[in-house]
Amino acid sequence: MPQIHLRAEEGDYAPLVLLPGDPNRARRISERFDDGSARQVNDHRGMHGFTGTFRGTPVSVQTSGMGTPSLSIVVEELLRLGATRLVRVGTCGGIARGLKTGDLVIATASCPVDGATSTYLHGEAYAPAADFQLTRALVDAAASAGIEARTGLVASVDVFYNPDDDYAQRWRDRGVLAFEMEASALFYLAARAGVQAACALTVSDVLGDDVSSEESYLPLDELDRAIDRMIEIALEAGTAG
Repeated sequence: MPQIHLRAEEGDYAPLVLLPGDPNRARRISERFDDGSARQVNDHRGMHGFTGTFRGTPVSVQTSGMGTPSLSIVVEELLRLGATRLVRVGTCGGIARGLKTGDLVIATASCPVDGATSTYLHGEAYAPAADFQLTRALVDAAASAGIEARTGLVASVDVFYNPDDDYAQRWRDRGVLAFEMEASALFYLAARAGVQAACALTVSDVLGDDVSSEESYLPLDELDRAIDRMIEIALEAGTAG
């Protein structure tokens, strides 16, 4: 039976699904699939989904949208359709000292500062963590590509343009590397379902005492190149073994 938002049938998605927020990025990822293998399995509401193979291994890509409410709908339906390995490939705002635009962050866990995860948990304390095996595969694939990834905590937030003066500093002091908007719900839903989830992020901007997101945001051509490197790493990691 087709899902309400992912209008596809069971078997239309591979067990491995990459999750970009941007529908254009989903299409770009599908273009990396083996020649002639990519087919579109969803386009409802512009939430593009494609399935094909990468070096002979079945793989899908599905747009998640922005924020945990949108991602939660997508992931809930993907799980019903048989997905078992979920890899978010997105961008983040770096707040850790020494983190630069274009760097790669691989999240080991996420601080759930978002409404959707809190709703699932009825406000109870919980630490949404990535799957170790899949996360290790991302780190190893990055190392093989000559890219040193920063691994550690991220914070999943609902507000991109937060007006609080000490916002970044508070979370930096807690050891958080970056802000993003989806990982906490992804990690929670995967854990609840007993499947694997991981998260790779390209630093698109940095937030500090003397710099804002708008001032530091990467030029789009440079951002695209950094994202392409991350996507290659995610495909290598997801299909390894």
